Amino acid sequence: MTTTHEFWLAGRRASGDADFEVRHPHDGSLVAKVSVPTDAQVEEAVAAAAAAVPVFAATPAHVRAAALDHVSKRLAERTEEIARLITAENGKPIKWARGEVGRAVSVFRWAAEEARRTNGETMRLDTDPGGTGRYAIVRRFPRGVVLGIAPFNFPLNLVAHKVAPAIAVGAPIILKPAPATPVSALVLGEILAETELPVGSWSVLPVPNEKMPALVQDKRLPVISFTGSDKVGYQIMDSVPRKHVTLELGGNAAAVVLADWNSEADLDWAATRIATFANYQGGQSCISVQRVIADASVYDALVEKVVAKVQAQVTGDPYDDATDVGPLVDENAAKRVEAWVEDAVAKGAKVLTGGTREGAAYAPTVVAELPADAILATAEVFGPVLSLHRVDSTDEAFAAVNDSAFGLQAGVFTHDVQTAFRAHRELEVGGVVIGDAPSYRADQMPYGGVKDSGVGREGVKYAMDDFTYERVLVLTGLDL
Repeated sequence: MTTTHEFWLAGRRASGDADFEVRHPHDGSLVAKVSVPTDAQVEEAVAAAAAAVPVFAATPAHVRAAALDHVSKRLAERTEEIARLITAENGKPIKWARGEVGRAVSVFRWAAEEARRTNGETMRLDTDPGGTGRYAIVRRFPRGVVLGIAPFNFPLNLVAHKVAPAIAVGAPIILKPAPATPVSALVLGEILAETELPVGSWSVLPVPNEKMPALVQDKRLPVISFTGSDKVGYQIMDSVPRKHVTLELGGNAAAVVLADWNSEADLDWAATRIATFANYQGGQSCISVQRVIADASVYDALVEKVVAKVQAQVTGDPYDDATDVGPLVDENAAKRVEAWVEDAVAKGAKVLTGGTREGAAYAPTVVAELPADAILATAEVFGPVLSLHRVDSTDEAFAAVNDSAFGLQAGVFTHDVQTAFRAHRELEVGGVVIGDAPSYRADQMPYGGVKDSGVGREGVKYAMDDFTYERVLVLTGLDL
């Protein structure tokens, strides 16, 4: 008999009067039942968070840091258990799930470190005569309660990127996990409940998507941190123009292989990284490789290697340590990817490998000669599909990267340091990775995009800045 998971209301367990099922994407088996908070319980959580604002902001740094350290330690201790939960609800292969837990361990550790060393700054003001005897202290204070809305593709680590910075700065947070993958966030709640954080400083509420507009509009929640689709993200932002909204949205990340990346070893490395990171997490990452833009001088050799490396990706049971590519989050997601590839083929594209679906699983797929009017050419596929494009120069390659509504990250395979700096200068993206796929992310670095890829930055320190504002204290009459 499956146990119904309770949610976390102002730091304590609670149950609503309804529940929903979470099923394993690979075989449809029941993973868990999750209790849904009532409207009254949601109101209780919001009221508790609002009441906790001054209390949590005044909490000593060592208390917040100790709680974050505890979470980091306990996640590490429970790695295998939580990894298997991630695989159960999300369908990602167990090896990638273990990596996700490891990243979350680091996120909470970095947050603990940042909580201890966030000291603000000082400045003397007697640089002008009117400031004689005056000195300023600048500190950051929480904007208020954070409403964190997390996606399904990294059900623990992207939750961590909302919860850890909020705790680090002393901002209460109400976390809304994705309906498909709430269990990992609820287990994180178990660990948070072991700490001494103030009552009301955190809640984990698996609220149905259709009930989110009221929460989004609630004036007691002045900060919204959303990760998900660009359509939903900008709807949220447009609906609350006076709130502080950060959006980490989608992309159609490009991997550029330039003419100087031409040795056998170079092309093997590029093909391996492209094949791996077009398909990891089932392609359900906003920085998965979707477009490969290769100089004509290396294109043919690279295509052969990429196709072979993609064909070598092991598909199947995500609990098998050998599996590289598991199912998508559900069958509807796989059907959408299938339709997009069929649209591309109908418009003239050629499928070099893959192009088939079985239930929620879509085979790792490589497409060439993709026409510009195919949806696959411009939208985020969020599946294990990559397209190959031939260009005749670096100018043309960089123009192709920028010819996109998105601008999250790009990878550039080059040995030329001047070209690396040019890429950094010219590419309209939030991050450029040299000598590797665009899918690299270190969780402490600023991460986010431009154009339709969002606003604001994740990465612990940078999210802490987003959740806070500067407040100046001016001292007068001082003998400096």
